[in-house]
Amino acid sequence: MSLKQRIDADIKQAMLAKDKGRLQALRSIKSQILLAETEKGGDEGLGKDTEIKLLTKAAKQRRDSAELYAKQGRADLEEVELNELAVIEEYLPKQLDEGELRVRLLEIIRRVGATGPSDLGKVMGVASKELAGQADGRAISSAVGDLLNNTDF
Repeated sequence: MSLKQRIDADIKQAMLAKDKGRLQALRSIKSQILLAETEKGGDEGLGKDTEIKLLTKAAKQRRDSAELYAKQGRADLEEVELNELAVIEEYLPKQLDEGELRVRLLEIIRRVGATGPSDLGKVMGVASKELAGQADGRAISSAVGDLLNNTDF
């Protein structure tokens, strides 16, 4: 079942349950899917990678907005963003914890032959592709920087 079909089915369930918050988040995801499909100019649907990128981008937007609202003392709006984020994360692959992320990054560092901080770009290119949807880009970048600065790997 494609992401679009799952979202459509979940929209129906949210409507029946009268869950307005969930419904709003699901409609937002569906809107982004439809926009991406029309940009491509085809009706063959989106690939798995594109779906993950869309969801990751939507999750990042919600996280950033929630953070901004928290700084401004707008707990009501922060809660809305965090609730939407929770719905979006249901469709993303399981997120790696810090330990799992470091293990995966060490494997990538060894595979690409990185030796120090100057190889950050080389490692990030591979890590971004392989860990897409499994970890936040900032977390990946921070962990890669730490690992490459610590030459004991």
